[in-house]
Amino acid sequence: MNIQKITITNMLSDKVTPKLAVTSFKADSKFERTPNNDTFELKIGYVNDLHGQTNNMMRILSGIKGDIILSGGDNDIGDEKNRHVHDATAKFLNLAGIKGTALGNHEMDTKQGDLKETASKFNGSILAVNIEQTPLKEQTLEDIKNFDKADIKDFIKPSVIVNVKGEKLGLIGTTPVDLTDRITHPDYHKDCEALNLDKTTELIQNEIDSLKKQGINKIILLSHLGIARDREVAQNTQGIDVIIGGHTHELLEGIVEGENLVYSKAGEPVIITEAGKDGKNFGELNLTFDKDGVIMRAQNNLGDTSLYSKNLVNQYIFNGILGKPEEIGFIEYAPPAPKSIMEENPHANFMCDAMKYEMDTDIAIWNNAGTRNYFKKGNIDTSDVKEIAPFADNISVADVSEKTLVDAFKIAIEMSYNSVGNKPGLLAVSGLNYTVSPSKKTLTEMNFIDKDGVKHHIDINNPREDKKYKVVTDSFIMSYGADFEILSPKEECIEYPFNKAYLTCEYIKHLNKPVLINQTGRITIED
Repeated sequence: MNIQKITITNMLSDKVTPKLAVTSFKADSKFERTPNNDTFELKIGYVNDLHGQTNNMMRILSGIKGDIILSGGDNDIGDEKNRHVHDATAKFLNLAGIKGTALGNHEMDTKQGDLKETASKFNGSILAVNIEQTPLKEQTLEDIKNFDKADIKDFIKPSVIVNVKGEKLGLIGTTPVDLTDRITHPDYHKDCEALNLDKTTELIQNEIDSLKKQGINKIILLSHLGIARDREVAQNTQGIDVIIGGHTHELLEGIVEGENLVYSKAGEPVIITEAGKDGKNFGELNLTFDKDGVIMRAQNNLGDTSLYSKNLVNQYIFNGILGKPEEIGFIEYAPPAPKSIMEENPHANFMCDAMKYEMDTDIAIWNNAGTRNYFKKGNIDTSDVKEIAPFADNISVADVSEKTLVDAFKIAIEMSYNSVGNKPGLLAVSGLNYTVSPSKKTLTEMNFIDKDGVKHHIDINNPREDKKYKVVTDSFIMSYGADFEILSPKEECIEYPFNKAYLTCEYIKHLNKPVLINQTGRITIED
């Protein structure tokens, strides 16, 4: 193997936020090889794991630039009830000029027919070389109708060729190999399978070879595999130049050898990017290729989305899709977002308070992993709350036994400490407090807090089946059972035609005073 010699140095970018005399890009690194003649300069703008955060999308539109703009997937979020978010996401992809995106797991939150409709509104290509589907002719008519099945090969391609500045680039895409474990409605996609990493790598190499035969020597992989698997793919193939990554929410600043600069089987450099999650950052990768299509110079910058303003024209366009937001109050204080879903989340606890108060229940529960943004000091409107809780699952209320409640927490805690990414995470609560042991990976104590603030100990070793609590959560947690034990069958619940974002907005309006987000002390971590 003849590994290309690369020198890495640190540098600062000169990119600044328009109208804001501040540096918008963080410390960066570059590498250089000995240049050949007939070089080709390419600027790639990139995003990943936007998760339907439309406010950040509007800010990104004010800053992202590139000869080509690409995505590592998970642009969207939510099922078919989030149709307006899907439409806004497609509009963003088009306004940003994104030519291709990987198929993320959150694109598969919804039914295939709904995904097909979103894809039809996107001017670029959704790419995944490693997804297979049972042919529709081999499926039952009942399943096709009930789950709104569609032939995914009609709108998901393995690769595509694009023309940029007179050069042809090959784009290949991948969906996560753990796709079926990460989608929110597994029943929607029982006919689909994401192939394992070995097979995925083989198929990627086949696409590379096909593109090479067509004279294409600059190839970009749009990947939702995650950083560790991206490195494996890069090192076990030859022909990939850049991987626009996603899925593991890494914030890959600059270029670091061994981290996001690795070498292919042929010893050629492969650069990997990821810009965190929820649209808080976006990227710009500047490349120089030699005449053989090998990278000889690169610079990777990250932009801080919060430093950019929302363009009024774009805001008008998005308001036309999402509806004009209503200002509902003022946040006097809000702490930073927790860094992990295994920490207590005061933002999620506050929303539990809102559900409990507005629905007049004993207990409220929410999935910490479903918190996609956080409260910030200042005026707050309905769109801000929606971005904290973007899933449109309706509110569900049921009488739940103490035993069912305790068992659900035990299973969720054990799963969280043992799973990749710690999903589903520690549950946010109102009307409860509980203690967990990381070393034992288990629930060790739980108390019910009544409406007078009195604490009632729950015997977690012998929870009562005859003791019932009126519990409010969303229908996903209450009855679907994707990441949790079912708290109550759907037929035994009262499901309401609104969601937790709506209840939180109502709660803030009913408080009618500056809000303090300081709801902590409900989860104790032992050890």
